[in-house]
Amino acid sequence: MRLSQVFRQKECVFSIEVFPPKKNGATPESLYPTLEKLAGLSPDYISVTYGAGGGKAGLSTVQIARHLKQELGVEPLAHLTGINSTREQVAETVQALQKAGIENVLTLRGDICPDAPRSKDFFHASDLASFVKSKGDFYLAGACYPEGHVESENLRQDVENLKYKLDAGVEHLVTQLFFDNARYYRFMNLVRKAGIQAPVQAGVMPIVSARQVQRTVALSSASLPPRFTKMISRYDGDEAALFDAGIDYAIEQLRDLIEGGADGVHLYAMNNPEVARRVYEGIRDLLPEAKA
Repeated sequence: MRLSQVFRQKECVFSIEVFPPKKNGATPESLYPTLEKLAGLSPDYISVTYGAGGGKAGLSTVQIARHLKQELGVEPLAHLTGINSTREQVAETVQALQKAGIENVLTLRGDICPDAPRSKDFFHASDLASFVKSKGDFYLAGACYPEGHVESENLRQDVENLKYKLDAGVEHLVTQLFFDNARYYRFMNLVRKAGIQAPVQAGVMPIVSARQVQRTVALSSASLPPRFTKMISRYDGDEAALFDAGIDYAIEQLRDLIEGGADGVHLYAMNNPEVARRVYEGIRDLLPEAKA
């Protein structure tokens, strides 16, 4: 099923993101028990990230996406990144996606890695989107940044740049994680004023451990509202309390977004089915049924 159909059927789409196992020696199959638990939450789709370096990373993404679709009956959204990939590597992954019956692809430039050579084929996500579109009839999604991409001069310029992705074939957008909903609403106001009518899903990550605070929050460059920083300070050193508080914060954030008219919500659950379950239980009463 192409995700365009899902957005026509649902006033607010609910999805979850997973990533291929990163530990040395881990295989895509080691993620299958987690996928089965996530599938039980009835997400409209599950996105599967793409590891750095191209080649084998893309094939593990394909394997996980195939398992979701063929064995669990959940529509996958397979990520593709261009920053470290050649046209030949992307073409190989695209062909594997087609063979697996995967219709939906999230095209990303990817983060710059100092230790990996940068691709000369895909400087922007729009370049990758155009290439993928030329290789098959895929539904394409893209990323957006409620507080602006770190390489953009300002948020307004970043919003204008989204049009290049849409012109390249992208049909809906998923935001980078954020912790301040006011930033999302301001972003959406700019997006709609710019004439962009594509659905935009709000991406939320529950912060449930000190490790996430140290790594994810710092790397995301997302602004931290006072209520969030107070939560982190209050439960510093108490992992169990931080876990519960982080879940509650994400639930409140998501409920506000759903009630505020978000086209969809996307949960960055970090492959943790318990986090996903608890968040889902906290918002399921607001998630709409499919339209008749």
